[in-house]
Amino acid sequence: MSAEKELIVAPPQETALAVYSAEKGLDPWLQQIRVKIDEFLAVVPDLKTVKGRKEIASMAYEVARTKTAIENKGKELSAEQKKVPARIDAERKRVWDILESWQKEVRKPLDDWQAAEDARIDRHNDAINRMKDLAAELGTLDAEQLQARLSELSAFQLGEAWEEFEAEAARTKEASLNAAQAALVARQKYDVEQAELARLRREAEERAEQDRTRAAQEAAVEAERQRVAQEQQAAREAAARREQELLDQAAAQEREAENQRLQLKLQAEQAERARIQAEADRVAAEQRMEQERQDAARRQEEAAEQARQEERRRADAAAAEILRQQEARERDQAHKTKVMGEAKTALMSLSITEELARSIVLKIARREVPNITINF
Repeated sequence: MSAEKELIVAPPQETALAVYSAEKGLDPWLQQIRVKIDEFLAVVPDLKTVKGRKEIASMAYEVARTKTAIENKGKELSAEQKKVPARIDAERKRVWDILESWQKEVRKPLDDWQAAEDARIDRHNDAINRMKDLAAELGTLDAEQLQARLSELSAFQLGEAWEEFEAEAARTKEASLNAAQAALVARQKYDVEQAELARLRREAEERAEQDRTRAAQEAAVEAERQRVAQEQQAAREAAARREQELLDQAAAQEREAENQRLQLKLQAEQAERARIQAEADRVAAEQRMEQERQDAARRQEEAAEQARQEERRRADAAAAEILRQQEARERDQAHKTKVMGEAKTALMSLSITEELARSIVLKIARREVPNITINF
């Protein structure tokens, strides 16, 4: 920011108490700040340029920085002067609110421009996304729906109104139109093919019905022929069955006797196999229980060992982190001591005592001297 636009700092330490204690004691500072703001707002920087937007943001930052400086000074006085906290706090609050409103006033043109810029970009992006949506999931649409999408896409007018989005809008519209047109052609081809398939199915069904009628007639003739043949075959089979039944009865009696003998033998064999299997199952059960006991003991030992190792790793990591933090603090303290020692030596070169030089450096380090800092 130029020197002309830099805002005034907080009241100096020697007069700060009187200024903050008096009713509206900070008005002279506020008036000077207001003058700077009015001078700045008299010619608002060009919001179309990065430089202009930065100037507005920088001016708002200066107001905020001055606001914070005055607030911090008031806080220091309030802490030091317990007898006048109410008056100081009231003045802090009043000045904070005024500067807060001025900060918003200064930044408002930039905020308004940003809101308009965001709305403009969103408007273009919404239109481009709509064109993309019109080219999505085309396979589920019929020809009429596809034609409607083509009409909506064609309605998008390209030109300077699209601003920097014109090229992207043109590409998106072309791609979406091509996709919708291809889908329409494919759908129309599909509809023609389906109509032809429907015609062929109707013709096939008609031929099939004729074939079923003819087959039914032929089946009726064949059924009558088979009925007569079956009656003749049934008579022959009845005579053969009567003869076979006599033979089967004799064979059945013989098989029954043999089956009884085999059944007794099978039962004895099954009983022996059951005894052997029971013994094998008992041995297997005992072996399985022993194996499970050993596996459980091994898993318990492995879990305990893993827990011990994990605890050692956590302890090592915690110790390493504590050591790292301690070393970082020591390095930082050593660096600050070196920088403050160099500052003290430089002040002593001005023919002041070491004690006074040390006091000055300490006050600057504690930020008790306005507008002066030590870079560590």
